[in-house]
Parts: sequence; structure tokens; C-alpha cells
Amino acid sequence: MFGVHKIPVSVYAVRMWTTFKIIMALVTCYAAVTAWIYLSQRRILYFPVSTMVATPAKVGLAYSDVWLINRLGTKIHAWWLPHENARFIVLFSHGNGGNISHRLETLRIFNELGLSVLIYDYSGYGQSLGEPGEASTRADARAAWDWLVDEQDVRPDSIVLMGRSLGGAVTAGLAGDLGREGVLPAGLVLESTFTSVPDMGAHIYPWLPVRQLVRYQYNAVEDLSDVCLSALFAHSRDDDIVPYALGHRLHESYSGPKMFLELSGDHNGGYMLMGQAYLDGLNRFLTTLEQGDE
Repeated sequence: MFGVHKIPVSVYAVRMWTTFKIIMALVTCYAAVTAWIYLSQRRILYFPVSTMVATPAKVGLAYSDVWLINRLGTKIHAWWLPHENARFIVLFSHGNGGNISHRLETLRIFNELGLSVLIYDYSGYGQSLGEPGEASTRADARAAWDWLVDEQDVRPDSIVLMGRSLGGAVTAGLAGDLGREGVLPAGLVLESTFTSVPDMGAHIYPWLPVRQLVRYQYNAVEDLSDVCLSALFAHSRDDDIVPYALGHRLHESYSGPKMFLELSGDHNGGYMLMGQAYLDGLNRFLTTLEQGDE
């Protein structure tokens, strides 16, 4: 009564070939994106700017240029901003974009809090020579520390290590290295920092095998595993670059004495929009460090 409609073999072949071509095109695109991610990691992670836009003098702060040589033999540029009645000295590691001349507001805040500051540029940033990388940023941070302790005769227990964003991961690495040497700075501040680059990559590219692709680790959780400094972790729920969940996880993973400062606003400018609330949060932590010295 009803016959079976037969589709010619040639039609089946065309459909199968079309489907195969679509699949291959998708596979090729996926492979191309994967290869691009693997080969472009440095450009994705680091955004150095060589042009210096201003100096601390623009915000009324006295400073001097400092030139460091890291353990890789690279010449690194830094600014030293002494405070007449310094509570502590901050060794500050900035984020992955720009250079130290883009951090004048941060330097002004530190000065208002009664802090001396050594802020440095990573290899390939600002006037620093070389190229950025995980090994070089780690060497840069250590060169800054060595300058304070060895050349300026600063006591380790008067130095607060502070890093923002990628600089937080760099700072965690420095804290870990010092901890393994039995050296104890005064404290640690990690602001808007992630747990590791693989965790960040998995968040940004959840559809890629990022953990198998990454060549940079910056594993702050691992670096802090043997550190027992008084630490302040700060992060905003509105952070548009580093997820709040990663900052919170970093705080939770830390086994030493710790505080958490909830920021507001976006990743790059939130702390400035907070105004006095941001200064108050940092000041509370600094006060606990001072009380610990008594």
C-alpha cells in the first residue's frame, strides 16, 4: 500500500561529504585557535609599555631612579620613594600592563599611609631591558628585594610585600622563595590576584584544553603553601578580569594569619573609586602589623 521512498546513493554521498567537510572545518578552526593560544601566550599575558608618561613629581612626591641587575643579568629600572617617618617599606609589584609611571595614584596612596616605596618595572617594561616572562619577573622581584636589604640595609621585618593582579602572583613567588630561605618580611598584601595562570586560562577559555597548553604557571597557591606571614587579600566581586572566586579561593587556601578586604568596582580602577574606604582597609592591616611588633 505504501512504498518505501529510496534516496539515491549519490544523495547520501553528498550529504555525508558535506557533513564531513563541516566537521573538518570545525576541527581545523579549533586546532588553529589552540595553536594560536599556545604560541601567543606571552602576548596574551604581558602588555608592556615602554613610554614613561610621568614621574612621581607630578603628584608631588620626591623620588630617585634606581637601576638593578637581576640574577639573569638584566638591567631593571625602579623608583625609590622614601617617607620621612615610614611605618613600613612597601615593595610593590604592579600588574601586567603599562609600567610604573601608570601607578602614580597608588604611590600617592602609599605616601598618605606613611609608607616608603620601592616600585620596579619588570623586564621589558618601561625603561627596564630584557623581555617579560615567568623566570624574569621572579628575578626582577628578587633584585628589588636584594637592593633594599643588601644595598639599603633595610631590615626584612620592616618590608611589606605587595602585588596587584599579576604582581600578586609575582609577589607570592618572592614570598615563597624568601620563606624557604627562612627570611620573614613584615607582611604580605595580594590585591586582585588569581590562584594560577592555568586557573585563569580555564576561566577565559573553558572550551580549550588550557591546562595542557599553558607555559606559564604563576601558581600563587603553591608558592604560598609554606609561607606564614600576616597577609591581606583584597578582591572585588565586580572584578571584570580576575574572577572574585579565584581571589577568594586564594585567600581560603592560605594557612597563615590573614585578613580579607572586599573591594568594589572593576579590576583596574575600583580601588581608586573606593577612596577613603580603600585607605582604611590597608591602614587596618598595617596597624595589625605594627601591633604585632610591640
